[in-house]
Amino acid sequence: MDEERRWDVKQQADRAAGLDVHRDNVVAATRINEPGGEVVVTKKRFPTTRRGIGELAAFLTDEAVTRVAMEATGVYWKPLYYALEGLFDELWLCNAQHVKNVPGRKTDLSDAEWLADVAAHGMVRPSFVPPPEIRELRELTRYRKTQVDARGREIQRLEKTLQDAGIKLTSVASAVWSVSSRKIVEALIAGERNPAVLAGLAVGKLRPKAGQLEEALDGRFGAHHGFVCRQVIDHIDFLDDSIAKLSEEIAARLLPFEAAVRLVRSVTGIGELSAQAIIAEIGIDMSRFPTAGHLCAWAGVAPASCESAGRKRPAGTRHGSTWLRRVLIEVARAASRTKGSYFSAQYSRIARRRGTNKAAVAVANSILAVIWHVLTNGCIYEDPGADYFERRHDPAVEAKRLQARIEALGFDVTLSPKAA
Repeated sequence: MDEERRWDVKQQADRAAGLDVHRDNVVAATRINEPGGEVVVTKKRFPTTRRGIGELAAFLTDEAVTRVAMEATGVYWKPLYYALEGLFDELWLCNAQHVKNVPGRKTDLSDAEWLADVAAHGMVRPSFVPPPEIRELRELTRYRKTQVDARGREIQRLEKTLQDAGIKLTSVASAVWSVSSRKIVEALIAGERNPAVLAGLAVGKLRPKAGQLEEALDGRFGAHHGFVCRQVIDHIDFLDDSIAKLSEEIAARLLPFEAAVRLVRSVTGIGELSAQAIIAEIGIDMSRFPTAGHLCAWAGVAPASCESAGRKRPAGTRHGSTWLRRVLIEVARAASRTKGSYFSAQYSRIARRRGTNKAAVAVANSILAVIWHVLTNGCIYEDPGADYFERRHDPAVEAKRLQARIEALGFDVTLSPKAA
């Protein structure tokens, strides 16, 4: 099938600039189309200090550039982008993989010139950069996630230490870190070694298992085990305090976006923390993404395409926002366990044929598409139910759907049961 694509003439920029960003310096190249058709390229190097960035901004302003493009190099692009934001008609942040220069002729100066050329002709798409308030929120939610991950690793380290000491606590208890577990470990650190006394510290559902617990706590807990466990517990307490403070700050910053958080939370499987993380990653203005499919592709939960010589090959999913994708996969697995929901039915149908991992990605795609619609339309999500796929093929439902389509064309239709 032939395909025709027409490039928008507005993509051409007569005065463009490319910035090759590094930690200590940035190379700027301006590309100016003169009225006679001659192209003038000017290159300069600036330090990435505040003074250097000010000189860079003055240089670009003097050249009267209208479009500035830079590579997303680690975190080094951020000071430049934030300082230049709002000074030019277009400020593009480009994926470095999309603007690679010709191998064998690569220098900082040539990279900047190539980036200016690419930007001038509109041969690359700018990346999504959220507004400042969303960027600040994103920093907080991502840091909170790293703290939560660190807490999980410390709990695993505690389990490893107890196993090394022959304390089989998790063979009886469901988790190594609970109220009962902490009391027992604290007693072990204090020097208590009597299994019966340790088992007597259990509370709640663990008390009826005192006999099994007594046997599991008969180990070889030494002084070095106590020292390590003390450090681990103190670190967990520190992380709990840090997570709590971050959650308070995030909640305060989300007050202006409370309505958006409520809309996102209405989607099956999304809790408070997940809704906060999603808003921090995508923002609340969905006009940046023309369709739900664009948002899913940006997040990395949409299928990639790989076609050559008329043959299509499996390509998995597209590369996208790793932070958002991780949250969506967690939400998808939670939604798949929600009985009676549409997403649980979708997950089951796909998992039987293609496996649980692909089913989770498919559900994540559907959830993100729903989020795009609820934020765009401002409506609460209503779950179609687990029987949605069966109802789709109900003859009565299909007949009513067909009737509505015919009436939309301007015809009157009356439905009556067919005579036997």
